Amino acid sequence: MCNLYSQTKSQDAVRHLFDNMLEQDEDLVDATGNLPPLTDIWPDYPAPIIRHGEGAAWALTMARWGMPTPAKFLEGKRTDKGVTNIRNVGSPHWRRWLGVEHRCLVPFTSFSEIDGRRGAPRNSSVWFALDEDRPLAFFAALRTTWTSVRKLKEGEVTAEIFGFLTCPPNAEVAPIHPKAMPVVLTQPEEWRRWLTAPAEDALKLQRPLPDGMLKIVAEGVREDAV
Repeated sequence: MCNLYSQTKSQDAVRHLFDNMLEQDEDLVDATGNLPPLTDIWPDYPAPIIRHGEGAAWALTMARWGMPTPAKFLEGKRTDKGVTNIRNVGSPHWRRWLGVEHRCLVPFTSFSEIDGRRGAPRNSSVWFALDEDRPLAFFAALRTTWTSVRKLKEGEVTAEIFGFLTCPPNAEVAPIHPKAMPVVLTQPEEWRRWLTAPAEDALKLQRPLPDGMLKIVAEGVREDAV
C-alpha cells in the first residue's frame, strides 16, 4: 500500500506536461495558489489533482488524500480518515465514483512503499520514480466532495478528496511490496482515456507500469527532497 509520495515540480511544470493532452479548445485553470514542492505527501494531506472543470476547461486544484471509507469499516469509529488506495473497483462502494466526473489525475514525482525484503528495517521506505531526475507522471485516481469527520479536533468538514487506483506490482516494485503498486499513467493518450472514456474502457488502464520503467531513487528516508 502506497501511503507516501512526493510532488516536487512547479505548477508550471505540471501545466506544461498536461498541455500535451489538451486539444485546441481546451484549457487548464490553475486554482492551487502558490504551490510549494511537496516532498512528503501523507494520507489526508492536501495535494494537487487535475479534474474536469467548467465547460471545456480542466482544473488544477487541491484535494485531501483519502476517499470515503466503506461504512462497514466505520462501525464504532468517530472519524473517517479515508481510503488512499483503491483496488477493487467492482465493489458497489467504488462503482458510484467511476463516472468521468469523478475521475482525476494526481501529479507525482516519486512514490514510496514500505520495504518488505527480508532483513529490512521496520517501516523503512523505498522510493520509486521514472528515473533519477524524478520526471512528472500521473496516478489514475478518483475524487469526490464529501462531508465527514476526518479529525476530531477539526469536526465535520466538507472537502474535496481523492484516492488513486492500485494494481499488481511490476518487476521493480514486487521485491519491495509484492501486493500492489499505484496505477501510473505516462502518456497523453492514457490521461485522456482515463479522464474521458467510458468506465469499462478506462478501467483497462488499471495495470502495472511495464517492467523496467521505474527506478529506486531513495531508501530509508521519510521524504524525497531531491
